[in-house]
Amino acid sequence: MTRLIFFGPPGAGKGTQAKILSEEYGIPHISTGDILRAAVAQGTSLGQAAKSFMDRGELVPDELIIGIIKDRLAEPDAQQGWILDGFPRNVTQAEKLNDMLAATGQACDRVLNLVVADDVLKARLLSRGTAEGRSDDNLATIEHRLAIFHQTTEPLLKFYRAQQVNLLAEVDGDQPLSDVTRDLKQAIAPTA
Repeated sequence: MTRLIFFGPPGAGKGTQAKILSEEYGIPHISTGDILRAAVAQGTSLGQAAKSFMDRGELVPDELIIGIIKDRLAEPDAQQGWILDGFPRNVTQAEKLNDMLAATGQACDRVLNLVVADDVLKARLLSRGTAEGRSDDNLATIEHRLAIFHQTTEPLLKFYRAQQVNLLAEVDGDQPLSDVTRDLKQAIAPTA
């Protein structure tokens, strides 16, 4: 069983690596954005509640997101493990996630943090913005997203370091794709 949480700043390659490892281990890559959209599309009660916040341009409350994640982790394809990508984003969410996992008899096996320097991330994201025509990958937006990451998400690393020995593994995300994948697999190996 492999239950993983992926962290890293915007442009670190979380989604790409999560997809690779999802296929490798036969476990779902669960992106909070994707499951929120799916819950809304399926018209679940939690999805309808989330939609009301999303339609107003507000953040979906933690309790709703935790409920949607709980429902997703209960699905058959997640019984052998999962990869959470994009959640938790702050310590409060991490505490609520831990409580929900404990209540459902689950635990995270490893928290994986892709480490990439800000100047490398800016170059990657600017290049991606040019190549894909993404208007959100401009320098001002990128710098804002990185500032939010450093302010709200980095404290999670301290939180997870304090949880248990070897729960958090940091991997250099500024190397060739296959090397990052290799290093992630080595970090997961004791749990897989």
